[in-house]
Amino acid sequence: MPPIEDHTLRYALANELHARPFPTVAAPSGAIFLAIKQPKDAVARDREVDRAHLIALLDLHGAPHPQPGATHWFGQLGNARLKWESHTEFVTYTLFVDRLEERPYDPKAFDHFPADWLAKAPGVRVTSALIRIEERVNAEADIPQLGDWFVQESVAVSEILDGSAVIAGDFRIDPAGHMRFAVFVSPQTGPRRTGRIVQRICEIETYKTMSMLGLARVRALGDRMGELDRSLSRTMSEMTGATAKPEETLNDLLEISSELEQMLAQSSFRFGATEAYQKLVHQRIEVLREERYQGRQTFAEFMQRRFEPAMRTVKSAEGRLAAMAERATRAGDLLRTRVDVERSEQNQKLLESMDKRADLQLRLQRTVEGLSVVAISYYAVNLALYMAAPLGDAAGLSKLLLAAFLTPLVVLAVWMMVRRIRDGIEK
Repeated sequence: MPPIEDHTLRYALANELHARPFPTVAAPSGAIFLAIKQPKDAVARDREVDRAHLIALLDLHGAPHPQPGATHWFGQLGNARLKWESHTEFVTYTLFVDRLEERPYDPKAFDHFPADWLAKAPGVRVTSALIRIEERVNAEADIPQLGDWFVQESVAVSEILDGSAVIAGDFRIDPAGHMRFAVFVSPQTGPRRTGRIVQRICEIETYKTMSMLGLARVRALGDRMGELDRSLSRTMSEMTGATAKPEETLNDLLEISSELEQMLAQSSFRFGATEAYQKLVHQRIEVLREERYQGRQTFAEFMQRRFEPAMRTVKSAEGRLAAMAERATRAGDLLRTRVDVERSEQNQKLLESMDKRADLQLRLQRTVEGLSVVAISYYAVNLALYMAAPLGDAAGLSKLLLAAFLTPLVVLAVWMMVRRIRDGIEK
């Protein structure tokens, strides 16, 4: 019995679940994170360009190349390990180094990415971060570095995963242009769990930044949305005016509606992506199972206070834009109905006028028919008199008597002839 045939995508789909393994990270160590995105049409970008940029970095260290069409690569890169991932809109590079710099968050750590290689990046930096991973020897002792490394006004600190580690970050860009995060790992925490923690921090920062692109789009559209809203309200007010010209008002509404639909079409992906990234941020924070550390705000609280208002602004702008487009559509429909009613009234008046003209034409036609009967009869009687004159003389009838006899007969014959002609035309 031959074996059952597999679906052509069975292995590819199964392997996709394991295509992005978490790194193993031991403390003390550090991570250098970089996310790159093309400024425009990032979804439709040529991903081979991203892979070519990765290969250029790998060739500098003689590292093996990824498979054709790969969206993930992990391997040794000199004295560091590199994790590369290709996402829908961006690519990420994460370097793991086993030796910490003497100076915490030294900008020179980013020199692991060569400057000339960075200059040829197929896109722009979305975010970059330096993550410092240290051992937490005494779980009861304070962590003094928190006061030295981060801005106290915005720092978020929490104990995660049932005491496995303490994470911290202020979500501010330091003078070197990088975000700063710290992971203080408990002795019982293994390298795999530490790697997952570092990965979650990178994802939280990246998805948070990508979500904020929606706020930038809303701010770019804000002024124009306000102008269109005022124009729409003014146009709708003019619809009820006595001096309003429906055709001109309808054209104005169509222009406003068209621009609103265009804005919706251009922004729908960004709004949808913002909502998706927002959910990912909360999901990544949720899996960390945060607990408050020394009364400080957690990552979830930081996002609730600083991040959520921006997301609500994006959601509100999306709803406002959709409502404006719907208002313009409804106003256009109402105005088109009004124009149709007015045109129907005009057509009704035109038909009434045409009926009156047709009635007048009918009366005139009948008058002409009567006159034509008289005129034809006049000439026909004369002709009949000429033809019947010899008979009249023979019968001893005078011309006057003969005319009196022939006239009714001729008029009747002419009238019947005209009537027959008219009936034939009407049929």
